[in-house]
Amino acid sequence: MTEDTAPHPAAAPLPCDALAAERTLVMGILNVTPDSFSDGGQHYAATDAIAHAARMIAEGASIIDIGGESTRPAGAVRISVEEEQRRILPVIEAVAQMGTTISVDTMNPQTARAAIAAGAHIINDVSGLNVSDEMIETAAELQVPYILMHARGTSQTMDSLAEYPRGVVTEVVEELTGLRERFLAAGVLPQNLILDPGLGFAKGGMQDWELLAAIDELQGLGHRLLIAGSRKRFIANALTAADMALAERLNASGFTATDAGEAERELWHSLSEPRPAQHRAAASAAVTALVAARGVWAVRVHDVPASVDAVTVASALRAVM
Repeated sequence: MTEDTAPHPAAAPLPCDALAAERTLVMGILNVTPDSFSDGGQHYAATDAIAHAARMIAEGASIIDIGGESTRPAGAVRISVEEEQRRILPVIEAVAQMGTTISVDTMNPQTARAAIAAGAHIINDVSGLNVSDEMIETAAELQVPYILMHARGTSQTMDSLAEYPRGVVTEVVEELTGLRERFLAAGVLPQNLILDPGLGFAKGGMQDWELLAAIDELQGLGHRLLIAGSRKRFIANALTAADMALAERLNASGFTATDAGEAERELWHSLSEPRPAQHRAAASAAVTALVAARGVWAVRVHDVPASVDAVTVASALRAVM
């Protein structure tokens, strides 16, 4: 048998593989942090984190993404590898007993190794163009699925790097392809690479929406695709603009808060304020439905039930297309 005709090794198996053959997977976010942009502090204690993981699994999450370090734009502070592992390893060990697929959200190769040893299955690394040679070597040695995300700069600098003169889709595809070649050259199996366009990371204006519109091109790179847009700023910006437009229409019509009940008055007063992260669930689920209808491998979300329902709707539609 020649090298060209020899069978290619299969991707590292995951507990969620059977379901992935049928529908888009829902990856539930578990931030074991005090400072994540959306839910920092809610699951910081290990007991709270483990309970939340169990709840998300019961709600239909097929993957639990466990991270101990915030990467929120312009505000995240790096922590030591020791502190990161102190936060997440006990949680990974406990969740591994639940029989679900676990991804570890880390930029540190030492933590990636420890997490896989503790029971995680996937490395989810948001380093992007800053990925270290050691992380690439770790992915090649462990031969587990690795989520390769597009990003520029750090959480402190990414907002200033959202310039794409030749178009965001063109440049993101080129930069992801360049990163991919580094992993393949190191011996990572192509089947083990999962791509993520990095919504919200060095993206601004309409760039996140442009990437969502280019799902087919991104999937054309030949790898599983993860979309992680839950509650992010690009969603908030769209919602805030719509809320302000609604407030203007109501004002123009002569509507006043005294015309509504207490709940409606509270909503009315909130229309002129930016939509807080916790109030972006419905819009995040809409994004899930849109990308699940295009057949992406998984969505990474905070609000599991809404996204599970969105995937169900998208799957029903795909079944008759």
